[in-house]
Order: sequence, then C-alpha cells, then structure tokens
Amino acid sequence: MSEMQAERVEGTPSEPVTGEALLALNNVSKAFGGLTAVGDLDLFVRPGEIVSVIGPNGAGKTTVFNLITGIYRPTKGEITLEGKSIVGLNPDQVLVRGIARTFQNIRLFNNMTVLENVLVGQHTQLKASVLGSLFRTRRVRQEEEAARERAIELLSFFGSSLVDRQDEYVINLSYAERRRVEIARALAAKPKLLLLDEPTAGMNEAETLEAVGYVRRLREELGLAILLIEHKLAVTMGISDRIVVLDYGRKIAEGLPEEVRRDKKVIAAYLGQSAEEPEQTEEHEVK
Repeated sequence: MSEMQAERVEGTPSEPVTGEALLALNNVSKAFGGLTAVGDLDLFVRPGEIVSVIGPNGAGKTTVFNLITGIYRPTKGEITLEGKSIVGLNPDQVLVRGIARTFQNIRLFNNMTVLENVLVGQHTQLKASVLGSLFRTRRVRQEEEAARERAIELLSFFGSSLVDRQDEYVINLSYAERRRVEIARALAAKPKLLLLDEPTAGMNEAETLEAVGYVRRLREELGLAILLIEHKLAVTMGISDRIVVLDYGRKIAEGLPEEVRRDKKVIAAYLGQSAEEPEQTEEHEVK
C-alpha cells in the first residue's frame, strides 16, 4: 500500500479555525548557493489551528521550520508572529517571542534526567540574577521550586509513567517516551505556537495513535497552535485543519485534508505520476 492510500487515523479535525494569523510567511525564499530550498512560500497559522506541512523527502519542510525559528534567515520575504517581524532574530529570541519546536532527530541531553531535561526548557522563563543564583537567595530557591513543579506538571500531561521516571536518565527511556520528554521540554517555554517535526517517526501503530492523542490535547486543553511536519499521511489527514504541500521547495497545494487528498499535483508528487494523466489517477487516490 502506498503512502497516498493510507487510511485516516481515527478521529476528525475540529471545526475550521478562523481569525487573524498568528504566524505568517509572505513570499519567503531560501537559497543555498544556486539551490533554492524554499521558493516564494506563503503560509499562515491561526491561533488554535493545526496545520500540517507535507511533501516528499527533500521538499523543504524542515528548512521552513529552520526559517521560522531563526536557524536560517530568508533570502527574501517576511515572517511575522502576531503581526511583528521575527526575521533576523536568533533561535532564543524567537523562543522568547512564543515559538517552540521539536526536531526530527530527538535532541535531548542523554547525561541528564527526565526532569532535568524539562527544566532546561524553562531557561527563558527564569528571572533570577547571576548574583542571586550564586548566593542561593530566597527568591532563587522559590523560583527553582516553581520550575520543578511546572516541569512535573508538564510530564504529567503525558501520563504518570514519565513522572514516575523523572529521576532516570533519558537515555534509558523508549523512543516514544523520549519524544514525549522533548515535547514537554518545548512546552516548558510556554509557547503560543509549537512546531513538531515528525513527532511519530519511528513509532509503531499503537505509539502513533497515542502521539496523535497528545497532539490533539495540546490544542484542545492548552490552546496551542501547531505547525506539524509528518510523513504519515494517515496522521495528517486525521488531525489537520489545513494541509500545505511542498515539492522542491514550492507550495503545490493547500486546503482541507479531503481537498489535498484528491489533488492531482499531490498525487503526482508522491507517486511520480504526471498530473496530466487523469485516467491513471483514480487508482492512487487515498481510500
């Protein structure tokens, strides 16, 4: 079965979200030498919306995340959060503005415990001075205790197992558990927008369904907007309010999951079939 024939993950997206954009990319391009990794991209995410970015390998999806989070600077175009430009900000500054992310390859500190990894994510929220930290003032102790309570609260969002293992080194956790710790660490920064890069990669079916449930809860219970890169089309079709499709760095389609699912350009991009051959397209539609 091809990716484009995958069944939808159980559940349907919420009612369409309307309103002003939280994040907006306007005519954004990024070139590396003579190679255009992202070309003339327009993309937006509204508050409380789940938007998925899909496309074949090398389509430019992770480059888009790197542009949004300040790892790369656009060759041209504008990126705004709540109407204010974030172009030129470094990743820490983007994080302070309200955008947190996870990575396709999990980036945790293996020599630190589960709890310590989540505490690291709160570094932009701490206000104690260097001098206060040095002398362990009352304010510092109170701030540390509040940070610890917050970290445990975030771990509990994913169930009791991570709380029970908070003092274990993360390297001893399963892949799916480490992915949850990474998301908890991103949440520690109190973002308005969460960027998830392949959150179900490497997971079996049961783990994938559990991860999808967590993503839904992030929106429903925490009110987060989510921009998602995900190669499992069953996941994106079942969880997204809208889907943006990239191919060779350019947007080839955008719309509701059912619209994207039947788009000839999308089918061609995934299956290598010419969009000018409609008589062969039907057999490759997502069922």
